Amino acid sequence: MTSPVLDRYITVILNRRWTVSVIATVIMLVMTAGAQYITTTNDYRILFDEDNPQLAAFDALENTYAASNRALIAIAPGVGSVFTIEALGAIEELTEAAWGTPYSTRVDSLTNYSHSEAVEDDLVVEPLVDDAQSLSDADLARIRTIALTAPEIAGRLVSTDGRVGGLTINFVLPEDPDAAVAEITDYLNAALENARGLRPEFHYFLTGDVVMHRAFAEATRDDLQILVPIVFLVIAASAAILLRSFLATLSISILLVFIVNTTMGFAGWLGTVMSPTNAGVPIIVMAVAVADSIHIVTSTLLGMGRGLTRNAAIAASVRTNAYPVFLTTLTTVIGFLSLNASDSPPFRVLGNLVAFGVSCAFVYSMLLLPAVLSILPLRARRLRPEKTLFFERFGAFVVAQRKFLLWFVPLVAIGLLMGIPRNQLSDNWPKYFDERYQFRRDTDFVIENLTGLDTLEYSLKAGREGGITDPEYLAAVEKFAEWYRTQPEVTHVQAFPDIMKRLNKNMHGDDPGYYRLPDDPELAAQYLLVYELSLPFGNDLNNRIDIAKSETRMTVTVRDSSSRGLRELDARAQDWLRANLPDRVVPATGLSVVFAHLSLRNIESMLRGTIIAMAIVSFILVLVFWSVRHGLISLIPNFIPAAMSFGLWGYLVGNLGLAGSVMTAIAFGIVVDDTIHFLSKYLKGRRQGLDAAGAVRSTFNTVGRALWTTTAVLSAGFLVFASSGFEVSRSLGLMVTITIVFALLADFFLLPPLLMALDRRKS
Repeated sequence: MTSPVLDRYITVILNRRWTVSVIATVIMLVMTAGAQYITTTNDYRILFDEDNPQLAAFDALENTYAASNRALIAIAPGVGSVFTIEALGAIEELTEAAWGTPYSTRVDSLTNYSHSEAVEDDLVVEPLVDDAQSLSDADLARIRTIALTAPEIAGRLVSTDGRVGGLTINFVLPEDPDAAVAEITDYLNAALENARGLRPEFHYFLTGDVVMHRAFAEATRDDLQILVPIVFLVIAASAAILLRSFLATLSISILLVFIVNTTMGFAGWLGTVMSPTNAGVPIIVMAVAVADSIHIVTSTLLGMGRGLTRNAAIAASVRTNAYPVFLTTLTTVIGFLSLNASDSPPFRVLGNLVAFGVSCAFVYSMLLLPAVLSILPLRARRLRPEKTLFFERFGAFVVAQRKFLLWFVPLVAIGLLMGIPRNQLSDNWPKYFDERYQFRRDTDFVIENLTGLDTLEYSLKAGREGGITDPEYLAAVEKFAEWYRTQPEVTHVQAFPDIMKRLNKNMHGDDPGYYRLPDDPELAAQYLLVYELSLPFGNDLNNRIDIAKSETRMTVTVRDSSSRGLRELDARAQDWLRANLPDRVVPATGLSVVFAHLSLRNIESMLRGTIIAMAIVSFILVLVFWSVRHGLISLIPNFIPAAMSFGLWGYLVGNLGLAGSVMTAIAFGIVVDDTIHFLSKYLKGRRQGLDAAGAVRSTFNTVGRALWTTTAVLSAGFLVFASSGFEVSRSLGLMVTITIVFALLADFFLLPPLLMALDRRKS
């Protein structure tokens, strides 16, 4: 856009400021109407792509056996063990109530455990507890012995010390699970409230992946309804403090309302489904979009302070900032569009919506903001010519200390970069939610006192139909299960051979000497048939063996492990299988395994996307600055901040999860803006005949305050984002804030010395 064209454009905007404002308002209102169509989901599966191989393996497991959607309830007496009439009665009552849960297909508990034993020549299968109120002391002692020695339930439905009992409920959810999950959790919470009222001396805890579904919905709602208004207020307050002008702050606030409403309305018209991972879209849009308006408003106030009329100052500000703001918008959009490389669909939605919001910010900043500034009775304090501004002094300091800064800043950066290897690519899905959520508190109790929630699932093939009762197959599965039981992080292993050993003992008069695998495959098949026919409805073995009896399911429970720990545990299992059972090598699956690979897969996909985005931005910078050297040197303060953030994170936290996998792309799209503004003003000074040092001082005087203001406001916005109760959002907010601060330091203390050194050699 040529200067005369830009001048005519500015004149039209200012002369028809009311018309422009009305048109912009109508457009915004039409777009905002779409926000009513935004929906939220509580389905954690939204985090995974349809072609995710781990998810495909998990789906195959569920199709073979049964769906793994479940809730787990733990019951703990205030004192003592669960092997009392009162405690077993409480579990028995809750088990009965659990069968009425909507969409439930199976309930397993300490009391309804199908215990088998020999009575003369018959196999009797019946619940471990039937009518707890009629139990004698001898019955209680017998139940305790059976429960704590039964490998199927000890460490799963009763703690190994007998102090906590539990029950699990399995569900088959409809195609749209959101309403079903709400119905299920409402029913269970009501049942637990009723149980607490009847037996206040007991404590009840509810967890499981179905309950996590509901926690996802709560986290999404909290971020949208609570954090968005807070971020808006924080940004407005920060702008008011830094700009020292109520009307200037009002103009920025109006602009943010237009931008966010247009973006979210657009999301609604597209039928966007929000989740905790992308619920921060309005927050990020506000934080990023405010930069454009601050540059224009700051330049306007500075012009008015130097004696220009309001409209003349607005025109000068738009004329000065139009090209840099366009470039920063372009590079920011490219940065966020790189999130389309993510392996997690919600991050792709986040990237596309923020890119749209940033584009809206440019349009409104060039169209609406000048009109609003012209309408408002804006005033600015007159600057005294003899007064030296802070950034004039700061620019002089940087010029004077350029040699020191040229080696000191890289030295600090290297020190921080050394912390990068300390980071581990890991997540822990129960800890995605902080302790403000009941789900997290209940989950922590269950993990610490009853059983783990992370599981590795193996579907072990026998090789033929009916082959699961073959002694050789059973021995191989038992060998694998016993190896897992020796691993320190494993708390429980549920394997089919345990059932066959118990049946073999039952069929030999409950002789303990026969608690071993049967030798005859025909007899073993008969034992299994008799046992299956004796099982009560709803407690069959369909969740452990397939219909053709050609494979069985082995479930390994880990108490509290990170995703990296789960990946490493499965890798050890694969090594053991290759060495001991090479014909039965099979990778683990399960919900925990799918989550365990998500951050790793996302890191790999985002690395490619970020590299492509950086290459495109590099080409653009070289092109727009008409200088390969200036374009390439501008990348240094854009690359280093993210690396420094990862290094500092390694020293302070040491764990990079799902947030870390997308942080670089998000931060790069933001931090490049300051570099473009600084370098464009620097090159303008050079073209006007200033030497390198003079151009640096002039640049600090022109954009130093704006860069400082935008960084402060951006940081404040993302720090609020860091207060989210969802771990991914919280970590992302903190990491982006750190990166933004490092980026400002790099633009103030590293870029100017590099430019002066480069131009001195060039001269």
